[in-house]
Amino acid sequence: MTSEKYDTERRLIEECLKGNSTAFGELYKILSEKMYTVSLRYMQDDNDAQDVLQEAFIRIYKNLSSFRFNGSFEGWCRRIVVNSAIEHIRKRNRHPFDDIETTDAISVDAKSFEKLSMQDLMGMIRSLPDGYRTVFNMYVIEGYSHREIGETLGISENTSKTQLFKARLALQKKLNKPAV
Repeated sequence: MTSEKYDTERRLIEECLKGNSTAFGELYKILSEKMYTVSLRYMQDDNDAQDVLQEAFIRIYKNLSSFRFNGSFEGWCRRIVVNSAIEHIRKRNRHPFDDIETTDAISVDAKSFEKLSMQDLMGMIRSLPDGYRTVFNMYVIEGYSHREIGETLGISENTSKTQLFKARLALQKKLNKPAV
C-alpha cells in the first residue's frame, strides 16, 4: 500500500472515530466496490450480496475503534465482509456444509479454463451450493487454511477439505458441460 493511501485511510478512520459521518462516506467510496466483489463471491444473487455489504459496513462502522493499524485496513474490512457473508448463509440455511451430492471424479482440460471469462468463472462459483462456495472462496481466494475455515465455520478440517474437493469437482463438471 502506498504511503499516501495509508495516510488517507488513517486520517479518515480518525475522523470517523471523532464522529465525522462524511469521513465514513469517503471510506465507503474507497472500499465499497472491492468489498461488494467479495460479498458477491459468497452470495448467489445480487440482492443478498448488497444485504451482506450493508451489514458488513454497519459492523465496520460500529467496530472501527477496534482497528489498531497493525495491518491493512482493507484486509480487516474484507474479513468482516466474509464473516457477514458466512452469517448470512447460516441464517438462510441451517446446514450449509452437509453433503449435497456425490460427484464422481471428472478430468478437465486446463485449456477449458482459458476459454472462460472472469465473469463466467465467477458465475460458476456463485452457482455452487452454499457450503461448497463458502469453503472454495475461503480457501482458494481468501487464503484461509482448512484449520482456520473449520474454526470459522464450526466444522472439522476434514469437512472443509471434503467441501473444497466437492466444489472443485462440481466446477469441473460445469466446465465439461457442452455449451447450449
